[in-house]
Amino acid sequence: MGFLSLFLIIFAATFLAIKIMIQSMTGYGKAVTTYNGKKICVEIKSLNSKALDLSARIAPLYREKEMEIRQLIAQSLERGKIDFCLYIEKDACNDATPLNAALAEKYYHEMQAFVSRMGLAEPQDWLSFLVRMPDVMAKNDVEELGEDEWNEVRNTVMTAINNLQDFRKQEGAALQRKFEEKIDNIEKLMAEIEPYEKLRVEKIRSRIVEGLNSIPNVEYDKNRLEQELIYYIEKLDISEEKQRLANHLNYFRQTMNEGHGQGKKLGFIAQEMGREINTTGSKSNQAEMQNIVVKMKDELEQIKEQVLNAL
Repeated sequence: MGFLSLFLIIFAATFLAIKIMIQSMTGYGKAVTTYNGKKICVEIKSLNSKALDLSARIAPLYREKEMEIRQLIAQSLERGKIDFCLYIEKDACNDATPLNAALAEKYYHEMQAFVSRMGLAEPQDWLSFLVRMPDVMAKNDVEELGEDEWNEVRNTVMTAINNLQDFRKQEGAALQRKFEEKIDNIEKLMAEIEPYEKLRVEKIRSRIVEGLNSIPNVEYDKNRLEQELIYYIEKLDISEEKQRLANHLNYFRQTMNEGHGQGKKLGFIAQEMGREINTTGSKSNQAEMQNIVVKMKDELEQIKEQVLNAL
């Protein structure tokens, strides 16, 4: 066997072993980097939403890149209620507001000359007076965003997005296990209906015949009675509903294995499952069958609640 053939076999086996999972819309991601003494932090949270609903809080220095950041998020996360935050944590020493000593000295000499000229008393606390003067304790430097810094920030944003996606995959795996459990439960409950379904035909026949026999001096056409029974039983037959429900259950499993982005489709399939279960319940004229239908509805309701979180 050649090397290429062996490689293809290993690759195929590995690919088949990987089970594609759905993703949840719930997630959280954070990334931190340091650039020129600045600690740059990115946090991103996600909840379920029918479309992409993005709220972004961005530090002033990086606001010029807001559209690009939004595009990165939209391309990667597709939909959900997204809360994005990009902020800077600076070292206290580096972030201290500098004293403009030359300006303070100028204010001091000018005020001394003014006070002397006007014959006024000098302030008791010159320091408190001077630091309140305009621009004595103010930053006049304006930061500009350089290309190197933006590349660092962009990589940090992508890291936070990737961390959120990993979180979504973990939550999605838990969702998928829950869905598989509920689908299996509905399938088992559907099978439990079958014995009661067969028994009720004979029960219906016996009840009608007993009712006719209880009426004195009544004659009836047995052939006509059989025809009416067949018509009545056909109206209560749930074979088609069971078959369609089985198809929907299999389609739900198949769609889950198609990967993320199938949340809306899973919701539509769950609605169709509900229609078949409801019709089965309306045709179930036995308490035992109706109790099973109620259990099926309970399992389906849990699927509908959780499918809103599926991406």
